[in-house]
Amino acid sequence: MTVLLLVLLSGSVALGYPLDGASRTGIRRLTGYSLSHEGKIRKTITLPPGALLNTAQIKLHLTAAGSDFDVTGSTKADAYLQAGLNRIFSSRDPSYNIAMLDISDPARPAYASLRPDEKRIPGSVGKLMVATGVFGALRRIFPGDTAGRARLLRETMVTADSFVYRDGKTVPFFNPGDAAIVNRRLETGDKFSLYEWLDHMLSQSSNAAASMTWKHLMLLYRFGKDYPLPAEKAAAFFKNTPKTEQRELALESTESALTASGIDTGKLRIGTFFTSNASNAIPGTASYATSKELLRWLIKLEQGKLVDEWSSLELKRLLYFSRPRYRYSSSPALSKAAVYFKSGSLFKCDPEPGYRCVQYKGNNLNLMHSVAMVESGAKVYLVSMMSNVLRLNSAVEHQTIATEIERMVQARPSK
Repeated sequence: MTVLLLVLLSGSVALGYPLDGASRTGIRRLTGYSLSHEGKIRKTITLPPGALLNTAQIKLHLTAAGSDFDVTGSTKADAYLQAGLNRIFSSRDPSYNIAMLDISDPARPAYASLRPDEKRIPGSVGKLMVATGVFGALRRIFPGDTAGRARLLRETMVTADSFVYRDGKTVPFFNPGDAAIVNRRLETGDKFSLYEWLDHMLSQSSNAAASMTWKHLMLLYRFGKDYPLPAEKAAAFFKNTPKTEQRELALESTESALTASGIDTGKLRIGTFFTSNASNAIPGTASYATSKELLRWLIKLEQGKLVDEWSSLELKRLLYFSRPRYRYSSSPALSKAAVYFKSGSLFKCDPEPGYRCVQYKGNNLNLMHSVAMVESGAKVYLVSMMSNVLRLNSAVEHQTIATEIERMVQARPSK
């Protein structure tokens, strides 16, 4: 009997908003993580130097020079970077596909890739699309009022319902005055602001938080200025709206902002909810991504064109790594670098003599995806990598590749 293990993203370690953003966003875990790192409450985390930027230090790199750059079918590869990728992957499995861009000189972006147009299931990388949809819906309601957008995210409290089931991952719970951060699974009745639901979705990569965020994105997109709705009206909407209409709304609420930002949703789409209860309630469709289109998502963000400049910067802050690192981002070579990161995996195991099914080492399917923006000294570069190497610990392998790419970029001559 086939054993299916779905791991959209490790829940044991996380990324997230800069620690000093607690007062601005109301994300309570940031206060807890800051106090824990400083040893003022029970210490549970130690952060690398690159995780300690403050909010003001996080900037977009392509809003002026490089603002018109795009990766198309005619984009020429940089000879140095392309030779480096060819060398790094020459003895590795051909399932790897990667697209990268060195933007250390914003006026002269340097591109390289290997098999960048191959489609794969995105896993937790698809949570980027849900987050984009949220900021797109906010812009529709508050087109010229970013303070209004931030206020809605900070002040709208959302109570967990059955959509959180079932997710084995935990999220951090902390309130001022607590002696320690408590990590546990989300349960019905838990209350967080929309900012916190976004943070749990992108930091802990909580599938429960992703399903709750997407559900409220649908309401935000459908009802606009009337959001948030009374609980009874929201429940009636989902009860009385035909399932086919709900499926179309779920897709439109994520794809609208992507399309408006110039992303090709024929190459980047999330079509199915992240928890079983949610996907049973709202029918889904196919999900897919390519490394090139994910790189274009990163480029649009750095240009301030992912929804708009305020949204792009806010998304980048939400992706900033502010906890111990893992997979690609855990490379020791990146410990001093600022890393903005999302990852996803999906592995599947079949019975095989002498083989033991282990996380990230599937023998039937072993997808691993890493999307990263890296600021390392004078070097700034974007990477989107996807793989399906059977029986290999892909988390460790992505870490090793990150080290090799960092060394390659650091050695690239300035022009």
